[in-house]
Amino acid sequence: NWLTADGAPGPTGTGGFIAEKDRYHLYVSLACPWAHRTLIMRKLKGLEPFISVSVVNPLMLENGWTFDDSFPGATGDTLYQHEFLYQLYLRADPHYSGRVTVPVLWDKKNHTIVSNESAEIIRMFNTAFDALGAKAGDYYPPALQTKIDELNGWIYDTVNNGVYKAGFATSQQAYDEAVEKVFESLARLEQILGQHRYLTGNQLTEADIRLWTTLVRFDPVYVTHFKCDKHRISDYLNLYGFLRDIYQMPGIAETVNFDHIRNHYFRSHKTINPTGIISIGPWQDLDEPHGRDVRFG
Repeated sequence: NWLTADGAPGPTGTGGFIAEKDRYHLYVSLACPWAHRTLIMRKLKGLEPFISVSVVNPLMLENGWTFDDSFPGATGDTLYQHEFLYQLYLRADPHYSGRVTVPVLWDKKNHTIVSNESAEIIRMFNTAFDALGAKAGDYYPPALQTKIDELNGWIYDTVNNGVYKAGFATSQQAYDEAVEKVFESLARLEQILGQHRYLTGNQLTEADIRLWTTLVRFDPVYVTHFKCDKHRISDYLNLYGFLRDIYQMPGIAETVNFDHIRNHYFRSHKTINPTGIISIGPWQDLDEPHGRDVRFG
């Protein structure tokens, strides 16, 4: 399904949901890089008055994501007081038996799921509420769409998903192949970001946001937990500058919760880290000046 300004079907050609103030609700994990994209786009477009949010507990155990609000920053299910996220999926479809993931964009009016695909939700947020008073800014502009789609393709495969392929590998060969691609792509990105401020030039786009939510988790989690330890992001001049550049944009730091991030990964993935011990982790000062605004004008 697709959320559009006028309720017409979106690019998927199926069910159009019309943009209305306070009709939609976002279920997220502050730990999850995919859900994080939607929080950033909500922030950039000023959609807080339009779209309310519930935050799951960072621990994902035998029953999946829970609404236990005992962890600071978790809110519980503010709509239905469910105990588990899977109950929300069953509310939308009593026969549902698929994967239960975040983010979930929920229609409070019809009590159903609009979408659970972050790549689509950020595009909905990009334009659907513009006529209702969303902040200006097009993060998927027509002139750059081909370039953005190309970047998204290989960055998803080798970086966003690549760290997971390395981390969950069960053979040396699978790990070696995955981790090599991660660092090949980071080297390629380092080169691109040495030429201009953002991935497509000097305009922030969804491609930057999609990369960034992986980069911000890389040193605190993926270096140790997923064995992506050839280099840290802080070892790269341009990638580390890019990481700090976006972190320091108004409101972005508010979407980052390292307690949720580190607790989720180190304590939820028992096959990788059976003791649940949280590593001390390399320290980063994301408020350190980045200079990319001056460097690229």
